[in-house]
Amino acid sequence: MDRPLRLVAANPLDALARSLEAVLVVASQPLTLAELAHALDDDPERVETALALLSERFREGRSGIVLEKVAGGWAFRASTDAAAACARLFERPVQKGLSAAAVETLAIVAYLGPVSRPAIARIRGIAADSTVAGLIERGLIAEAGRENGGGAVQYRVTPLFERVFGLESLSELPRLDDLGDGADAIRDRLVAVAEKRTA
Repeated sequence: MDRPLRLVAANPLDALARSLEAVLVVASQPLTLAELAHALDDDPERVETALALLSERFREGRSGIVLEKVAGGWAFRASTDAAAACARLFERPVQKGLSAAAVETLAIVAYLGPVSRPAIARIRGIAADSTVAGLIERGLIAEAGRENGGGAVQYRVTPLFERVFGLESLSELPRLDDLGDGADAIRDRLVAVAEKRTA
């Protein structure tokens, strides 16, 4: 005797979660809850619930990609297990080849930004023009207006900086007081964070 066909009601959030997954896959940068709700034309609370569903579906140890909150928004990244293969494929150009001067300058901009080239040079004790230009080219810092409305150009770190260093926001940087004295301590801490992120 044939068993009767049972219809299983689909979770109403499944369709939203699938659309959310697609939006996050095609996004070139982390997206905020408001940006996701706008893109999906849905209520932010429902999108947040769908994010929780996806976070569980794409968590470390369960999937090759992981959904994480980073740089003020949501984005996919390679799982720890898959990171080495991805690094070999793409060679991580942003993270490779950062000189000590570049890391030192990044630390100054991250902690003190917006900050101008002359201020960076004063802190480092050496001209920062080429270092700043290189960091702009890599997309790790960007212009953030001028000092006093018309003075030297000021710079700030970008969302890419936060993403590369695994920060949800700059508030996650360690307190300067906790790093000890001098630029070396700050540089060492940022290098350690970057190494942990890419390990």
